[in-house]
Amino acid sequence: MKRRALNTVSPGAGAAIHVVFILCTLACVIPFLIVVGVSFTDERIVMRVGYRLIPRVFSLQAYKFLALDIQQIGRSYLISIIVTGVGTVVSLIMTALYAYPLFRKDFPYRRFFAVFLFITMVFNGGLVPFYILYTQYLHLKNSLIALILPYLLNPFYVIVMRTFLTGSIPDSLVESAKLDGAREITVLFRIVAPLALPAFATIGLFTTLMYWNDWFMSLLFISNRQNVSIQYYMLKTMQNIQFMLQNPSVAFKVNRSAMPSETVRMAMAVVGIGPIVVAYPFFQKYFIQGLTVGAIKG
Repeated sequence: MKRRALNTVSPGAGAAIHVVFILCTLACVIPFLIVVGVSFTDERIVMRVGYRLIPRVFSLQAYKFLALDIQQIGRSYLISIIVTGVGTVVSLIMTALYAYPLFRKDFPYRRFFAVFLFITMVFNGGLVPFYILYTQYLHLKNSLIALILPYLLNPFYVIVMRTFLTGSIPDSLVESAKLDGAREITVLFRIVAPLALPAFATIGLFTTLMYWNDWFMSLLFISNRQNVSIQYYMLKTMQNIQFMLQNPSVAFKVNRSAMPSETVRMAMAVVGIGPIVVAYPFFQKYFIQGLTVGAIKG
């Protein structure tokens, strides 16, 4: 009787695994397709029959409504792109600069900085001191730096980077480079960093999502409408629509048929998620390597 290899499964088990993953994929894709479909549906149809995957009556009403303020949308898009791009790059550099000394066993203050990092994960100064620091002492109100600085260094990502380096970069490689006369900065960026691309891509993807989806920092620090992020602008637009439709003193002045609520909510989701859908394939290869590193030995 022919024995099956240890790393294979039976045809029945393989089929069951494929079915499970297909169902999980559909559970993730179908809601997004429904959002896209509703955004292209007439508002009156949505209010009467609810959400549908395929629009019964095709309409660009929601996107035309958003296009009324296309200049502000474009500016908010630019703000989010700048904040996300600069924030992600600087955050990756700072994460690497903090994780590398923790990875080096000969670093004399390694334990102190590890404990300091852990303390910041457990204790939080609170929102009021945080706001006072940025506005009264750092004077960053209404500046793009206020949108970038709070997320520059995430302790959890530092630990992920340190763990990756410890499990995949041999100490002998670093020692060989040191014997050849390489400085620490050279070892980090020319030897360690290229070998840690999966970790950089994984952390970079999460950081990109964090910056792009952030609206809270705009709410706290930006009072100038010209400098808000796209997510905060979409939030304010939805709140203004709900206010005008629910406030009796304002509702009679607006044309309800010309002001969509449900479809424009979906259109804003499509507009806001667009760049992330485009950027994800560039991270996918290294993202999967970063998730599976260390899972297989041998």
